[in-house]
Amino acid sequence: MSVHSQSQRVTVPQLMACKGSQKIAALTAYIAPIARLLDDALDMILVGDSTAMVGYALPDTLSISVSTMTAHAAAVVRATHHACVIVDMPFGSYQQSPAQAFANAAAMLAGSGVSGVKLEGGAALAETTRFLVDRGIPVLAHVGLMPQYMNVMGGFKAQGMTQMAADRILADARAHADAGAFGVVLEGISEPLARQITEALAIPTIGIGASPRCDGQILVTEDILGLSGDRIPKFAQRFGDAATVIREAAQRYAQSVREETFPTLDQCFGVRPLG
Repeated sequence: MSVHSQSQRVTVPQLMACKGSQKIAALTAYIAPIARLLDDALDMILVGDSTAMVGYALPDTLSISVSTMTAHAAAVVRATHHACVIVDMPFGSYQQSPAQAFANAAAMLAGSGVSGVKLEGGAALAETTRFLVDRGIPVLAHVGLMPQYMNVMGGFKAQGMTQMAADRILADARAHADAGAFGVVLEGISEPLARQITEALAIPTIGIGASPRCDGQILVTEDILGLSGDRIPKFAQRFGDAATVIREAAQRYAQSVREETFPTLDQCFGVRPLG
């Protein structure tokens, strides 16, 4: 259970204050029922663009739109009261220019009520981070393995495995921190590099396939619930078996319908004769 007050929503400054004092627990959520169940346990909920793959069965995260992400984020915000909610900026919504990024980020905040946005990119996007932060939009940076860059990276491959690659990712993280990002997601990078970045930055690092030494951790909720199929990423762990619960409930329901034991008159309206 988070040590943050349960009576009010966690703020971005409170997340930043966790550095060195409390690990940040974060998960993804895309719909209200899941977000409602996660809320009290977490410090942060990310409405990730992974909803493209998890929620829409798309092959990657590249095709989801600003309007779709905003709608999902609004549902999560309405369903929660405690966790700080951050939304991913989708591919193509911020890379063209800082002005484009601000227009889309402002629309997403106004349309959903989230507390900030996450954007993927190296040092070249630090200018965009600064542009947004200077105009009142908190930014969570994302470096290392970046799904929106899968075509450049040649797929979902671990990053920072050579000294040159590690130095570049460290520079990316530093650039976003210097630009005012409130935190940085470190995905799919070597453990020593994640530890080095965490020690080097004054802002929190949120690991996913990174290091236990990161200031926090995030996973895709469907992975920890057993809802992602038979295989989950190396860096994830199942903490429950919601798939079995759902499957067995559906089977019991279907059997009851076929055996005519559901519905009973107790589930019907107007049972008493008219008159």
